[in-house]
Amino acid sequence: MQFIITAYDFEDDDAINRRLANREAHLAGIEKMVKEGTFLSGGAILNKEGKMVGSSVHVEFSDRSGVDAWIKQDPYTTGRVWNKVEISEGRLFPVSKFLK
Repeated sequence: MQFIITAYDFEDDDAINRRLANREAHLAGIEKMVKEGTFLSGGAILNKEGKMVGSSVHVEFSDRSGVDAWIKQDPYTTGRVWNKVEISEGRLFPVSKFLK
């Protein structure tokens, strides 16, 4: 099952500092997910000033509980970066089929 996750950061003055402090650990987890085949694509959501204010992520897990477990332990959750997380089941275009 594929999922589309939109996560919005906290908006307090220290939110960007928490994001930056947790970024390397978050990206290390994403790298592991890429190797496992669960991370499909994603990146930061930027505001009008180009400041990171959230994340958009596309993942693939066998069920919703896999997504929930990943989000629960991700450094952006445990480090109080993501404030609001929206999860929707999706069906992404199979780009990799056309990159051979």
